[in-house]
Amino acid sequence: MKKIIVSLSIALLTLSSCSDYIEEENLSYAENTEYLKASGFESLINANYSQLREIYGGEPWLFVAGTDLYAEGRNTEPIGVSQYTQLTSSSPNVDYLYKECYKAIQRANTAIYYSALTEKTATLNSRIGEIKFLRANAYFLLVQTYGGVTLDTEYHLSPVVSFNRNSAEEVYTFIIKELEESLSLLPTGAYTGRVTKRASQDLLAKVYLTRAYEKFGAAGDFATAAKYADDAIAGETLTLTYAALWLPTKVAADINKETIFSAQFSAASNTSPAQTTGGLPGTQITGNGQASYFSSYLGGSEVSGKAPYRTYNLLPTDYAIGLYEKGDTRWEGTFMTQTYTRYYDYYDVANKTGLAVTHFYVPKWMTDAELATYKLANPKTTIHLYGTYGAAKGLSSDYQTIPVRKFDDPIAPFATSATSPRTSTRDFVISRLGETYLVAAEAYLHTNPSTGLDRLNEVRRRAGVANATAGQFTIDYILDERAREMLGEYTRWFDLKRTGKLIERASLYNYNIKASNFDGANGEKKILRPIPQEALDLNQNKSYPQNPAYN
Repeated sequence: MKKIIVSLSIALLTLSSCSDYIEEENLSYAENTEYLKASGFESLINANYSQLREIYGGEPWLFVAGTDLYAEGRNTEPIGVSQYTQLTSSSPNVDYLYKECYKAIQRANTAIYYSALTEKTATLNSRIGEIKFLRANAYFLLVQTYGGVTLDTEYHLSPVVSFNRNSAEEVYTFIIKELEESLSLLPTGAYTGRVTKRASQDLLAKVYLTRAYEKFGAAGDFATAAKYADDAIAGETLTLTYAALWLPTKVAADINKETIFSAQFSAASNTSPAQTTGGLPGTQITGNGQASYFSSYLGGSEVSGKAPYRTYNLLPTDYAIGLYEKGDTRWEGTFMTQTYTRYYDYYDVANKTGLAVTHFYVPKWMTDAELATYKLANPKTTIHLYGTYGAAKGLSSDYQTIPVRKFDDPIAPFATSATSPRTSTRDFVISRLGETYLVAAEAYLHTNPSTGLDRLNEVRRRAGVANATAGQFTIDYILDERAREMLGEYTRWFDLKRTGKLIERASLYNYNIKASNFDGANGEKKILRPIPQEALDLNQNKSYPQNPAYN
C-alpha cells in the first residue's frame, strides 16, 4: 500500500498558485536543516495546522452545495458542483479539496520525515500523533469526495512524475491505521487548539461510520464507530445552551467545553498589518469565509460596520427552514429572525428596548393572532411570511431570505466581494460534542437502536424539544436532526453521500436539482466528484482511472 506516488504533477497542481506557501514554509525538494532544531520542527508543525485554514476557511462548495439544505439565490453558484448538470473533471471548484488536502499531506509527510531526525523533546511524540491525525483527516476528505486517490506517505527529495491510484478500501485502511496509531501518542485533557486523543477518537468514529456504508466495509464497522463516538463523548452531557455555542466574542476565540477540534484564525495571521475594520479593496484577506455564506445580501460597503457581507448564495431552502418546531432553541440560535437598523446591534446592545426592527421572519408556528399583535408593536417592520424567505424565493432584494447568524463576526472587516469574502477571525469548528452524539446515534441505529435513540435525544434535550420516539428513529430522522443541529456547518454533502440519500434528498428539496441531473456516463451516477483534469494531465501515468460517471 505504501508507494512512492506523490509526484511532480501533484506538486505542480497543489503549488503552482501558491508561491508564498513555497517561500514561507520552504517545503521544496531539499533538506532543511532548520527542521533538525526543536524550534524549526515546531514551526513545521505549526505550518501543518495553518493548512487547515485553507481547507476549511475558503470555498464551501464541495462541503455543502448541491444538497437539500442550501440552494442558489441571486448570485450564481458553480453549476457543476452545485447542480450536477455540467459536472466534469474541468468544472470550476471541483479541484479545491484535491489541491488543499494534498498540500496538507505534503506538509505532513515532511513533518513525519523530520520527526526521526529532529531534536528529541518532551512533546515530540504528541507532535507525531498530531501530524498523523492531520494527514488522516486530509485523506478522509479526499476519499469521501473523490473515492480512491493516490496514497503517499513519503517525503520526496526529488520529484516523481508518475503515480498510481489506490482503491478507496486501501485509503480507508490507511486512515484507520494512522488514527489508531495516533491514540497512544496524543495527550488527553481539555482542547486548547492542538489535536487531542479525543479528537482522534471522534474522527475514528466518523471514519468507521462512513466505511460501514461502503461495499468493502467490515461487519463490525457500525459497532466500532459507536464505541469510538462514546469514547469521545466520555460521559459528558451537552451543558452549554445552543446560543452560547455560537455567540461571538470580542476576541477571536471559539473554543468552549464542547469544541473537540477547530481550525484557528486570528487577525494577525489573517490580514496584512495595514488591514483595519472596514477593509480596503485589494487588501489580501486570508481569514475564515464561513460567515459570508448562507444568507441574502445585507447591503454594500457603505454599511460597513452596520451589517456583515453576504454572498447571496447557499441560501437555506424551504425544507431546511421548515425542519424547526416551536420551542427549538436552535431556531433563534441559527437564524437572525429579526434585524435592526444596525444588524450588529443584536450583539452590541444589551437592552434592545426602543431599537427599530427592520425585518422579521415569521416562523411557521406563529398564529395569525400572534402575528397581528407583532405588527401592531412594530408597524414599520418589513414582515417576511413563512414560506416566502427560502432560497427559491429570495432572488431580488436585500434581506429577502433569512440570514444564518451562527457564524457572525461583528469585529471582522467588511468583505470587498464574493471573490474575497474571507474576513472573519472566528475559528472554524471542525468537530464538536453535539455532532459526536449524532454520530453515535447513527452508528447505534444499526446495532442498538435503543441506545442510539438515547444519544439523539441528548441533542434534542439541549434544544428544548420533546424526545424522539422509537418509531421516529430512522436514518431520515437522524439526517433531519443533523440539519437542525448543524445547519451551515461543512458536513451536509458528506452526510447525504454517506447514507445514500444524496440523489433522493437533493432532488426533492433543492429547486435547481432533478434526479436526472446525477446521470453520468455509462449508466453511472455522479455521486463522487471527478478527479480533477489538471491532475490527470500532469500525470505521466496515462492509465490513471477517472471516476466512472465522468469517462
